[in-house]
Amino acid sequence: QVHLVESGGGLVRPGGTLRLSCAASGFTFTNYPMSWYRQAPGKERERVAGITSAGGSTNYADSVKGRFTISRDNVKNMVYLQMNSLKPEDTAVYYCNVWVGIFEYWGQGTQVNVSS
Repeated sequence: QVHLVESGGGLVRPGGTLRLSCAASGFTFTNYPMSWYRQAPGKERERVAGITSAGGSTNYADSVKGRFTISRDNVKNMVYLQMNSLKPEDTAVYYCNVWVGIFEYWGQGTQVNVSS
């Protein structure tokens, strides 16, 4: 059974940093690309960042490029999102995501609030 658990969200001032973590289990983690998404109030869920199975390639939404970094630890079955220079518009619930076969899985999300 695939299980994704996000952590690390919280309240931070504009310009601050946060590091989100996602613990994955129930599938062969090293075989699958992973993604982070976010959903702000009243907005559609958007893909923020993705990383290949071995971690050799990453991609980002234009809105976070240069500020966020996705990484993974294939020994610990963890994926991370380092968020720097946070802006109020980064406020959202952040979700870990994986496609395993034809099935898409989500974690429960972690809330990030950027406010002074």
